[in-house]
Amino acid sequence: MVTRKKRLRAGKSIWQAFPAPRISTRAATDRMSADVLVIGAGISGALISEMAAAAGLSVIIADRRGPILGSTPASTALVQFEIDTPLTKLRDRIGAGNAIRAWRRSKLAVENLAHRTKYLGIDCHMVRRNSLYLSGDSLNAEKLELEGEARNAAGFETAVLSRSQLKAAYRLSRSKALLSFGNLALNPRLLTSGYLRHAMAHGVRILAPEEVVRIEVRAGGIAATLKSGTRLQAGAVIYATGYELPKIVKLRSLKIASTFAIATYPQKRRLWATQALIWEASEPYLYLRTTPDGRIICGGEDEDFSDEDRRNALLPAKVDHIRLKLQKLMPWVDTTPEFQWAASFGVSSTGLPRIGRIPGRQDVYAALGYGGNGITFSRIAAEVLTAQLTGRRDPDEDLFMF
Repeated sequence: MVTRKKRLRAGKSIWQAFPAPRISTRAATDRMSADVLVIGAGISGALISEMAAAAGLSVIIADRRGPILGSTPASTALVQFEIDTPLTKLRDRIGAGNAIRAWRRSKLAVENLAHRTKYLGIDCHMVRRNSLYLSGDSLNAEKLELEGEARNAAGFETAVLSRSQLKAAYRLSRSKALLSFGNLALNPRLLTSGYLRHAMAHGVRILAPEEVVRIEVRAGGIAATLKSGTRLQAGAVIYATGYELPKIVKLRSLKIASTFAIATYPQKRRLWATQALIWEASEPYLYLRTTPDGRIICGGEDEDFSDEDRRNALLPAKVDHIRLKLQKLMPWVDTTPEFQWAASFGVSSTGLPRIGRIPGRQDVYAALGYGGNGITFSRIAAEVLTAQLTGRRDPDEDLFMF
């Protein structure tokens, strides 16, 4: 076993209620080989494999569960360029230049994901959405205005809304909010299945259920042993295992936490203007989006632990807390959940992921620590890792390296 096994989610997410296209898998056979072995068939593995294969690399994906059966169905899929760590706070941690570069790369990743998904013709209910960032206990009105100034100075078009403007436009009662533009909402299962199908069209082979239990780094590349005893050969291996961290990664800056979410019954007539993505400058923050059939997805109430039994036992109480917060924010909506779920997610000390070669491990790569920007960072991982595997240098790889 090369990763720490976890029960990544509990309850039933909204995406599990609707069918996703079936992904063909196969069993491993001896003497299979590829340029790249990707461990994990969720959104990260899908985006990485599709891009690597399109660049001319041969790819094998192995997943111990099967495609799209890990963390991906638990995603609320608010695909935002705004990193969890505000720009004003991130520049204090990694310097102003690096913070701006990280935010700009995140913005570029959202644009690239949108364009690539449209180009490939993947129907994942993707729509453009603006984002509202509400003042809270992490950034009050004064600090939120400074955050808006920093974003505008860095080139991110941002409108600072006063209490009266926010009330008039969105019926929300907060002292201040930032309005930003060009984010995405989508169905993560359909997105992932679409990229996996295109990866397979490039010759990618998906082995599932197949568990990689041993990785050996050799002079000629990677020798991987499966639980069945079958051995694979690869030039490099990528851990795209989401929140099941590889055992060889022992960074203190990475940890696993727990989050909770609900999806209401359809209520199209009660939704807010423009259906902007909404999140708070609070710890923990509340976040909201809508679905094409008029539901509200609302999540938050994060906890700083990863124990699955403890997390799952908290689900009913956390659902009640989320409903109370949603009702306070939007008294006119019906907060009754049709779906409710809990999930694990990764946290890093900066809010940035770790992407690249694992120190001391030649030809062993990983993409970890995604936080609330999972899909956005998965796209960055695909870009950075494909560049490295094809002998190029990504200009921002230093921001994300281990």
